[in-house]
Amino acid sequence: MAQVTTDEAGGGPGGQPFVVLGVSAGIAAYKAVEVCRRLVDAGVHVAPVLTERATRFVGRATFDALGSEPTQTTVFDEESPIPHTRLGQSADVVVVAPATADLLARYAAGLADDLLTTTLVATAAPVVVCPAMHTEMWEHPAVRANLATLVSRGVTVVPPEEGRLAGGDVGSGRMAEPSTVVDAVLSLLGRGRRGAVASDLAGLRVLVTAGGTREAIDPVRFITNRSSGKQGHAVAAAALRRGADVVLVTTSSRPRPVGAEVVEVETAAQMEDAVLARAEGADVVVMAAAVADFRPKVVTDTKLHKADGIPELVLEATTDILAELGRRRRPGQVLVGFAAETDEVPERARAKLVAKGVDLMVANDVSAPQVGFDHDTNAVTVFGADGTVTSVPLSDKGTVADAVLDRVAALAAEATAAPGAGGS
Repeated sequence: MAQVTTDEAGGGPGGQPFVVLGVSAGIAAYKAVEVCRRLVDAGVHVAPVLTERATRFVGRATFDALGSEPTQTTVFDEESPIPHTRLGQSADVVVVAPATADLLARYAAGLADDLLTTTLVATAAPVVVCPAMHTEMWEHPAVRANLATLVSRGVTVVPPEEGRLAGGDVGSGRMAEPSTVVDAVLSLLGRGRRGAVASDLAGLRVLVTAGGTREAIDPVRFITNRSSGKQGHAVAAAALRRGADVVLVTTSSRPRPVGAEVVEVETAAQMEDAVLARAEGADVVVMAAAVADFRPKVVTDTKLHKADGIPELVLEATTDILAELGRRRRPGQVLVGFAAETDEVPERARAKLVAKGVDLMVANDVSAPQVGFDHDTNAVTVFGADGTVTSVPLSDKGTVADAVLDRVAALAAEATAAPGAGGS
């Protein structure tokens, strides 16, 4: 994970960015432990603030060990008679993870009846809330109205995901993964009143694609692949954190990286149109999407039925978007491709690197355990047109994204420094 730095003195010791991590009383409170660890690892000073009821789900000793200062639960925890003022004035960002329906209601109403809500009302820093609750609560009109009120006041909402909930239920309301929450916080630190993330991509326009395309057979069936879009979304989030202006063209329903311009597409043709229309204005293009190589030549207007017999499915090739980008690329533009393979990975990746005219080809063996499609982890080898080879062992996809962007940043710096190179 990239380290954060500051242009001006932050609220933490030594000018570190200062983040208040609020934890309210929900089963998802265990995820806040990982949020705390990741923020500290990124160079952030983290001040944990737990509601008293949150301590029924997670212990304050855990946050004492992982945070940057002792955990606080009440206004009487420290010598200062006004701890909420110290926290609110020091904070570069306040994040609440999880944010229960009760916490959201009290914050929207401006209530300040404990240390966390008092800090929220007392701060002028950007605020991030990460809702977590059962589906019925998440869909309740009062919860949605409270969120709309908070959004209208400038609060950033990291929406929940679908998945397993408390009690074995499955549905919407599961708190976003810690990596998503941390990406949102670090992105705001880069645009907040004090902080600025390590800005090796500052001023660059980065276009990222993500997810697997869907090619219709009939109104209810389609051809697709196992890509979840996790890696592409991780690249977009990391690029934002490193200062880039990001456009994300995605087929995935995953939470949108905070600060990115998002273009939703479904088919290879739609992705082709969206990417080619925006590529000329991009300094960097990262094609992480798994675009279908083939699509049905004829799409029926009505559902195909088994009783009518087995249809003849004739396929035609889709446009090779990456190769087209290679042909159209302008001087100084950095172009990155992804190659998901199951055999002869180095040989196939090097061949694609040359054939498609790109700077970097990021290859992985998707037949390996916990690698690639639909996993939270990945292991890749980055092949460069200059002959360099960088291996990234099995890691979370945020780490892989930063490793790829390290190479991108170096190439972009070289392009800028080249004789006759102009600004982006």
